[in-house]
Amino acid sequence: MTQIKVGDALPIVALKHCPYDPSLENACGIPQNLNLSQYQGKKIVIFGVPGAFTPTCQNSHLPEYHEKYAEFVAKGVDQIICVSTADPFVMDAWGKWTKVNDKIIMAADGNGEFVTATGLKQDLTKYGMGSVRSQRFALIADDLKITYIGVETGHDVTVSGADAVLAHL
Repeated sequence: MTQIKVGDALPIVALKHCPYDPSLENACGIPQNLNLSQYQGKKIVIFGVPGAFTPTCQNSHLPEYHEKYAEFVAKGVDQIICVSTADPFVMDAWGKWTKVNDKIIMAADGNGEFVTATGLKQDLTKYGMGSVRSQRFALIADDLKITYIGVETGHDVTVSGADAVLAHL
């Protein structure tokens, strides 16, 4: 599959997530579907990471979005979604560990359906991380149309980072 590009429609794939519930401090509850079609008419930012709790994802990528949440809202972003090919329980634990609370939806693409549909998957078997993992990327979708996409070619966070995305809003 070819990688999605600016102007393409966002693939409507159901991801899984554990809705933020402060009463479930150490548990996920029952994972729910996160159907991307619910964002029709809205502006969303989706950023993808190869793995929850991994060094670059944990120390650089996710924290930037959390720290700059108010800037995204001020620029009209309705929702920020972090996607990884982990399961919803891992994504929920990572969200709780990093205290993103209800600011960022921590979405699981456990079967790799989203990263496959967008052409943003990679094989990381040589690192022991599996054959279907997310590339490091960020995209803006306005009314389910891609208006920006940045895919990293190296190990750093540049075109997929919060500042790069904010510059395109």
